[in-house]
Amino acid sequence: MSVRIDEVDRKILAELQRDASQSLDDIAKAVGSSKTPVWNRIRKLRDAGVVGQQTVVLDAEALGFEACFFVLIRTSEHEADWQAKFLRALQERPEVQEAHRLAGDIDYILKVRVKNARAYDAFYQALISEVRVHNVTALLSMEEIKSTTMLPLET
Repeated sequence: MSVRIDEVDRKILAELQRDASQSLDDIAKAVGSSKTPVWNRIRKLRDAGVVGQQTVVLDAEALGFEACFFVLIRTSEHEADWQAKFLRALQERPEVQEAHRLAGDIDYILKVRVKNARAYDAFYQALISEVRVHNVTALLSMEEIKSTTMLPLET
């Protein structure tokens, strides 16, 4: 479903990105509208798939997940059955926060959040026992400088 997004929709989306737990009254006030039209626009945006799942952002370090690894994977396997098995293995592992298939020398990059290096090794051993990969390089993030889920909604 395609939906036209106007300036008011963009303001509403910006408010939802900033804090989706805000009341409808607060969002309406911030965008210069009233509650019912804002609710109707949000419903329209949800129905069109523009607004997806609403979640809470947790502080990984506060919960003991102190290590973030970026895992570069090269494979010599490109058959559909291998890909399905690999994708299933990634989906089943909660440590994998993001997974991307790339163009270029590296086939996949994963963002893996774990408690420590030992936990990463357990993740790595489990993954390579389940699917064959040609080469794996793990890069430990020393510091997270910026992390956001917010899209730049300027017109």
